[in-house]
Amino acid sequence: MRIPLFYAVSAVLFLSGFSCLAQPLDATANAADTAPVTAVAKDVVFTQEQLDQMLAPIALYPDPLLAQVLMATTYPGEVVEAVTWSKAHPDAKGDDAVKQVASQPWDPSVQALVAFPQVLATLGQDPVWVQRLGDAFLAQPDDVMGGVQRLRHQAQAAGNLQTNQYQNVTVQAVATPAPTPTAPAPVPASSTSTIIIQPSDPQVVYVPSYNPTTTYGTWPYPASPPAYYPPPPAYYPGSALMAGLAFGTGVAIIGSLWGECDWGNNDIDIDVDRYNTINRNNQITRNQNKWQHNTVHRDGVPYRDSKSREQYGRQLGGANQREAYRGDNAQRAQAREKARSSMDKHGIERPATSNREARDRAREAQSGNSASNRMQAGADRPRTSDRSQGTARNTRESQQPARQTAQVNQRTQGTSQTHQAAQKRPSARTDSARNNVFAGARTPSQANAQTNRGLASQASAQRPSASRSAGHQISRPSSPPARQRGGRR
Repeated sequence: MRIPLFYAVSAVLFLSGFSCLAQPLDATANAADTAPVTAVAKDVVFTQEQLDQMLAPIALYPDPLLAQVLMATTYPGEVVEAVTWSKAHPDAKGDDAVKQVASQPWDPSVQALVAFPQVLATLGQDPVWVQRLGDAFLAQPDDVMGGVQRLRHQAQAAGNLQTNQYQNVTVQAVATPAPTPTAPAPVPASSTSTIIIQPSDPQVVYVPSYNPTTTYGTWPYPASPPAYYPPPPAYYPGSALMAGLAFGTGVAIIGSLWGECDWGNNDIDIDVDRYNTINRNNQITRNQNKWQHNTVHRDGVPYRDSKSREQYGRQLGGANQREAYRGDNAQRAQAREKARSSMDKHGIERPATSNREARDRAREAQSGNSASNRMQAGADRPRTSDRSQGTARNTRESQQPARQTAQVNQRTQGTSQTHQAAQKRPSARTDSARNNVFAGARTPSQANAQTNRGLASQASAQRPSASRSAGHQISRPSSPPARQRGGRR
C-alpha cells in the first residue's frame, strides 16, 4: 500500500520541526544545570557615598589615632561620658589624663581618647555620627578601611596631604580590597597603593583639623556633602581653615596610642607593650594583639545590622554557668520532673513555667468563669410560664392598693373648703412624699413659694385692722382636726 507523497512530506516536516523544538529545550536545561551559582550579595548597611560622608572628618588623622577613634566609636555611650569628663577637666591631656580615668568603667580605647581633648570635642558635636561610624566599622570593616584610603588619595590629588613637620605621609604599593558594587563614583587610579600617615615624632601627636568640603577637592557626591565640625578655638588658635590642614598644639604621649591600622587585613593591631604600659589595671597577653569588640561596654546600645546583632548580641561569657550559681543541678531537675509526674497522676495541674503561660491560663480561667456565669444566669432566669404567673400575681397585688385608694378618696369628699384648696395646689409630690421631712428637697422653688405664703399669712394675722381698733373681735373659722379632715396621719 503506497502512502501519498503529500502525507509523507507532511509527516517528515512535522517530525523534523518537533526535533528542532526539542533540541533547544534540552540545551537550555543543560545550560541551566551547568551554569555557576551566583553568590548571594552581602547586606550593605552603608553605601560608599554614606561611608565617605562619615569618614571625611577623620580620614586624615594619623594611623594610630584613627585606629583609636574607630575602636572607641563602637562604644558610643562611653564616648559621650568621656566627652563630658573631658569638658569638666579642660587641662587634662596626654598620658596623665588617661591615668586619671583608669578607674572609669570604660573600654581602654575610650580611655585612650581623653589624651586628646580636641578629638573628643569634635566627637561630642554629633553623637549620632559617632554611633553610625562605629556601626559601619563593625558591619563593614573592609569598606570602612577602603573608604579611608579612597579619601586620602583624593586629598593627596588635591595637594592637601603631604609630609611636613607634623606628620610623615608615605605611599606603599599594596592593593586595597575591591570597592563595593554600590559605589556610584569612580575610584582613582592611585588606589592600587596605600597611604600611611604617621606622626613625625612617635612621642608627640599633632591632630589635624580641616574642612572636608574643600580638603578633598571636588566632592563627588553633591547631594551628600561631608559634615564639617569646626575645631575648638582653644586648641587651634587663629586657624582659618579655608583649604588644607591646620595643626594645633601637639600632645605628648608614650603609651596612650596602642592601636595601629593593618591595611593588609583591614583590621586593627594592638601594640601589647604600649597597651600594658598605660593600662595597668587591664593587662593583656601577647596573643591578644588583634582588636576585638567587647559587648560588655556597649551599654545596651542596639546594633544596627542583623549580622552584628547575631555576632555580638549573644549572651555574655559564663552565662551557661548561671544555673549552677543559683543552686540548680541534675538532682534538682530530676526532683522537679518527679513532682510533675506525681501531679499529672493525681490530676493536679502543673504550675506555669513562664509568665506568658501563667497569663494565658488566667485568661482561660477568666473566660471560663464568664461562660459559667452566663449559663448560671440563664438557669436562674424564670421561664415564660413563671413570668406570666408572676405578672398575674403582681397585677392582683397592685389592684388592692387601688381599691384602698378609692375608699380613702370617698372619705375625703366631706373635707372642708380649706383642705380642698390645699388638695388643688399643684404639687409633684406623692402622699408619702408630703409626710417626708425631705419632701421639698427636690423642688426648692415650690418649697420657697409655700414658705413665702406662710410668712405672708402670719404677717396679715398680726397686722392691726379697723375692726381691732373698734374693739371688735375677729372670728376665724378654725380648721377641723386632722382626724376629721380625713387626711393621712
